[in-house]
Amino acid sequence: MTAAEALRHLRYSGWASRKLLDAARNLSPEDLTRNVGVSHQSILGTLCHAHFADRIWYARVVDPQEPLIKESDLPKLERDWADIQRKWEAWAERASDANLARVVAYKSLDGKSAFESVVSEMVLHVVNHATLHRGQAVGMIRQLGIAPPVTDLMMYYREQSAAAAS
Repeated sequence: MTAAEALRHLRYSGWASRKLLDAARNLSPEDLTRNVGVSHQSILGTLCHAHFADRIWYARVVDPQEPLIKESDLPKLERDWADIQRKWEAWAERASDANLARVVAYKSLDGKSAFESVVSEMVLHVVNHATLHRGQAVGMIRQLGIAPPVTDLMMYYREQSAAAAS
């Protein structure tokens, strides 16, 4: 993975998360928090988990002082996720290919297991992990009988190409 690819895919992840947050804003509080027994119980719980993971990995890759925000209501989640997304993108704008090859040592959240990972793999995991949970949230929205937003990577590519052409 190159630094340019990391930035492109982190931007995709932010784009897709914003689309899902926009859709969540149109749900009733009951639908947003209904325990459907999938992933992290509810649409809000699943989105909070994806945001929490974005912060965990940012703390591991960039800034160990990054606050880990686990639970949130929708307005706070929208603000906090936009904040960590800006930080990821700002980091990626400055990153070099050599920085992506760096190996980072870190521990599991419970502190019991130690790991080492290459930064490029960590970045790809951030994007992939959020994609997994956004897909689960899309499925939950669909179960409510509501058309979910399209968050596919190819749709992002197409939207970016159209914007560049105009």
